[in-house]
Amino acid sequence: MKSKLMMKKIIKTLVAGSTLLSLVGLMLAQTAQACTRAVYLGPENMVVTGRSMDWFNDIGTNLWAFPRGMKRDGAAGANSIQWTSKYGSVVAAGWDAASTDGMNEKGFVVNLLYLAEAKYPTPTPNDTRKPMSLSVWAQYMLDNFATVAEAVEAMRQEPFYIIPIESPDGEPGTVHVSISDATGDSAIFEYIDGKLNIYHSREYQVMTNSPVFDKQLALDSYWQAIGGTTMLPGTNRAADRFARASFYINAIPKTVKMDEAIASVFSVMRNVSVPLGITTPDQPNIAETLWRTVADQKNKRYFFESARQPNVFWVNLADLDLSEGSPTKKLTLTDGAVYAGNTAEKFKPTEPFKFLPATVE
Repeated sequence: MKSKLMMKKIIKTLVAGSTLLSLVGLMLAQTAQACTRAVYLGPENMVVTGRSMDWFNDIGTNLWAFPRGMKRDGAAGANSIQWTSKYGSVVAAGWDAASTDGMNEKGFVVNLLYLAEAKYPTPTPNDTRKPMSLSVWAQYMLDNFATVAEAVEAMRQEPFYIIPIESPDGEPGTVHVSISDATGDSAIFEYIDGKLNIYHSREYQVMTNSPVFDKQLALDSYWQAIGGTTMLPGTNRAADRFARASFYINAIPKTVKMDEAIASVFSVMRNVSVPLGITTPDQPNIAETLWRTVADQKNKRYFFESARQPNVFWVNLADLDLSEGSPTKKLTLTDGAVYAGNTAEKFKPTEPFKFLPATVE
């Protein structure tokens, strides 16, 4: 009887008011690529960021270790923004042509997630901003910043504008970026209608895909009012995954035990992953999870789990030589090799990949 009364109360809540109906309709309408990111904030400065990577096709992911002191440019023609990397980093690359995810030696983490609504700036004739290919955006952040506050301050100045690209499999390259640091601070960057929107708060622990981030926050408030122990949405749509990730990343026990914290974050990311082979015929933008990463920002360990391999493995950044002048190194995952434990010594010196260039009109 008690459960029936509870369900009646929930149903009444769901159908009450045009605002709630609009939110429910928005949740049902999401058809974006299904990546998810969540930040765990534990005791004694335990900060862990997890993410899932979902895509239609295999994106040929390998791990790369980039040292400090690398000369970089925005891969968008002769006028591209240029810089020298301040920090070494480990990244998960897509097609060996773009950095999609990674952590630098300061525990600063960057995640690229698909966003169908993204629309990038159109430069004006007297624009002082430099162009940058979308493929370089994450690496620029990893190379230049140790904290979220630094990155937000720099991005507010808009030293560059993003030029969209198509991925090597022909899909549109429309993304937004989340960042987090070793203090637990977070920020989200989205280009909407050509304008850069920045959301900066330690409270912004979760990001998925569509809708745009301010609407994700509205949806999250709606589900928090219901309560995760009462009911959570269970589909693989972005809005539903946001609600689950937001609830579980704060519901899991807060511990100083490093291995338990890592395992807990992996469990959340698996909860919001899309099983292999699952497709939605009338909504082709929903895709299976290819891999998951978990970044231990306190101890500078970057964990990787392929959906098609039996083991989780990691990289201790302290065991890599990321000093200026040291070689770029690569851990090849595309040859079917299976790894376990700390793989730092298995990275091999390799010429750095070329970022997918953007065409400047």
